Amino acid sequence: MFAKRMLGKGGPQVSAIGLGCMGMSEFYGQIDRGAAIGTIHAALEAGITLFDTGDFYGMGDNEMLLAEALDGKREQAFIQLKFGAQRGPDGTFIGVDARPHSVKTALAYSLRRLKTDYVDLYQTGLDPQVPVEETIGAIGDMVQQGYVRHVGITNVDAVTIRRAHKAHPITALQFEYSLMSRDMEHGILPVCRELGIGVTAYGVLGRGLLTGSKGSGDGDFRNILFPRFQGENLAQNERLAAALAKAADKQGITAAQAAIAWVASQGPDIIPLIGARTVERLNEGLAAPLQLPKAVLAEIETAVPPEAVGGGRFMVPH
Repeated sequence: MFAKRMLGKGGPQVSAIGLGCMGMSEFYGQIDRGAAIGTIHAALEAGITLFDTGDFYGMGDNEMLLAEALDGKREQAFIQLKFGAQRGPDGTFIGVDARPHSVKTALAYSLRRLKTDYVDLYQTGLDPQVPVEETIGAIGDMVQQGYVRHVGITNVDAVTIRRAHKAHPITALQFEYSLMSRDMEHGILPVCRELGIGVTAYGVLGRGLLTGSKGSGDGDFRNILFPRFQGENLAQNERLAAALAKAADKQGITAAQAAIAWVASQGPDIIPLIGARTVERLNEGLAAPLQLPKAVLAEIETAVPPEAVGGGRFMVPH
């Protein structure tokens, strides 16, 4: 059985590493549905219970893929689901809608696609047109009716986390966190710990940069939208990836395992999400240590100092 961690103070126990399913449907180049379903099956067999998806990943496809993979095994899974991002027929992102009635409509459609009666954790980011209390309150209504078991929030600041938590207890925050992206440490993580909110960390491999990835060309949004994958930024980040690989090799682990282990070692309230799309990558990620000695952590941090990272983590205009 894979190790467990508690998701938030007094929250549910889930696997200490979760599987991020986004890349199984789009964004990272060529898709192999059969390999994706096989990876989810292998994760279940390994004792992974936390699966992260979103209704806008593949515009519904990712939910249907997860439902197919979990057929007959729904109760083994903790489904963490994002909503709110709006997309046009061509796939373009056109805004966010987290109005109370939209919360409930989005959930209704997601339950159909997921072929389930409930979602374990329902979460969204900030809709600038809607007070966060209204959005979280609507999710809280769905908790009361049994359609949602836990309330989450994604990619918001510390002030918004406090406001949301007052509206309804927040179980978990989802935020990008890696050796390359450490901005949540300065205000957001302390607030989560004060309030007893767990963290599910995505982008733990720096969207692949920490393993030397350059993106895969056609259909890979990293090459188009993220400054860290462009020009001299990419060259600098490749140098950091090489330094990480060298530090990891001294410990007998891969660069990916070192990156995952670093995030997992930051506290038992943090659960890394790995975006594996094949069984091979899944097995590599799940073999990462969950706690590294302080001296090893320091060596890894020296290999990838945050101030040396080339480019910001946010999307650039296009």
